[in-house]
Amino acid sequence: MFQSVTSFVALFAIFIATGHTCPSIINRAEWGARPALSTTTLTKNPAPYVVIHHSDTPSCLTFTACKQRLQNIQEHHMSVNGWEDIGYNFVIGSEGTVFEGRGWGLKGSHAKPYNARSIGICLMGKLQDNNPTAAQLMALESLIECGVEKGKITTGYRLIGHRQATKTACPGDKMFRILKNMPNFEPKPR
Repeated sequence: MFQSVTSFVALFAIFIATGHTCPSIINRAEWGARPALSTTTLTKNPAPYVVIHHSDTPSCLTFTACKQRLQNIQEHHMSVNGWEDIGYNFVIGSEGTVFEGRGWGLKGSHAKPYNARSIGICLMGKLQDNNPTAAQLMALESLIECGVEKGKITTGYRLIGHRQATKTACPGDKMFRILKNMPNFEPKPR
């Protein structure tokens, strides 16, 4: 775990300087996703916003546990919320695995009114009182940079927390404090 945001930023700078920006992404088939009922492309592509969430569920510390948690989240989103698929574009397990949710270029169901113009990324865990893991933070930064590199996220993207779009505690106080110190954080989104 990073002792401070400063140590995380310094480590991330080293990570990016080595040219390792695109993480391995576990695709939908690999984690056992149900088929989406429908898909809609983003109205703004590449996405000008990245919206960060937390799952508000216990951390998952193994690939198998994270995969099961992700299946449960998708089931809840589709069967209880009535959405056409999992709400997020990507989900990052507590151990740092990046899972494809809806994927690049598709409208999510995660943060009105930003769904059609953002990439929604959820970090698994209860990040109200717990810090995200170092592996999650590295994967998050790597995924965002990968999106920029691939032309899926605009170069001058705006980074926001879910609470800035909707009345909610998401992505949790601990994660939101870190988010405010990350590159491209937008204190007053439009």
